Amino acid sequence: MRTSRKLSHALFSLFALVMMSVAAFAADPGSPYPFNSEISDQKAGSVLFYNIYTSASTGSFIDHNTRINITNTSSTHAAFVHVYFVQDTCGVADAFICLTANQTASFTTADLDPGINGFIVAVAVDAELGCPMSFNYLIGDLYVKAPAAFAPGATAPISANLAAEAVSARADTFTIMGLCNQNSATANLVFNNQNNNYDSVPLVLAVSNIPSPADQNGTLLILNRVGGNLATTTNTIIRLFGVLYDDAENLFSFTIGTGNCQFRNVIGANNIPRTTPRVAAIIPQFRSGWMKIWNADNASGLLGSVINTNPNVLTQERAFAGGHNLHKLTLSPTNTLTVPVFPPSC
Repeated sequence: MRTSRKLSHALFSLFALVMMSVAAFAADPGSPYPFNSEISDQKAGSVLFYNIYTSASTGSFIDHNTRINITNTSSTHAAFVHVYFVQDTCGVADAFICLTANQTASFTTADLDPGINGFIVAVAVDAELGCPMSFNYLIGDLYVKAPAAFAPGATAPISANLAAEAVSARADTFTIMGLCNQNSATANLVFNNQNNNYDSVPLVLAVSNIPSPADQNGTLLILNRVGGNLATTTNTIIRLFGVLYDDAENLFSFTIGTGNCQFRNVIGANNIPRTTPRVAAIIPQFRSGWMKIWNADNASGLLGSVINTNPNVLTQERAFAGGHNLHKLTLSPTNTLTVPVFPPSC
């Protein structure tokens, strides 16, 4: 009996200590990150954009695959997430992911959507109807790897870790968004920074550094159009306008015509962008440049990333490889993304 009492007392003390620890961490220290801050890959949100995914179609996926990670940072509420796989040619497939409080999940696109290139949109929805809702607790990132042939002009295999771009709902937590109800077949996600809508998305994006192709760099530029209907097909990038700068502040403008939802090209490869003179002359050996780019209609939202390749990263001190999301210089006034509405299947 004495031993039992000691054990019970010890277990109670341990339970009390655990509960005190849980209580201590129930609210994270510091001020909450403002939910009404602009779109960022460094915050939580209700909508996540993953700027690139790819995988081989058959055979070995060892050198050609993408791992997608998504996390629910809420310590009290489950997350129901409608995930859309947007092909670069604008076709859409979808799935649901359901996360308990504090849960994280990972999957590879070789398992879910093999042989497809594009980007991913993840939208927090309610558990009953599947309506978009304010749930600014989602974070995520991706790891992508692909052979050089994936991006003609790349000088080495592609590899990067890119954070998901998070968009907050500008409404109280758990508010149903997009004028959605039990009779809705679709709902509109409106990106305009207004109450009861979502953050604005970027208009002008910037590549902060473009290393010289003469140093065996191959810099892959990825751009995604934000807008359209995820129940059918998303909007395309019709024409891009941009300005390329060398490191002496000289500028060279260009346009790029494209008809897809995603633009991917190694900067300077295949004369894209077609500048006069060409990119290799603007950015000679041991030099660098930078670029800003936007939709030529001066209105359509864009998101994107850049991934640099170089075969000499292990042998030359000036050689580097890796990727990051593009910098956002201005915001688009308004963009709308329509999503289908039906209950989560998990």
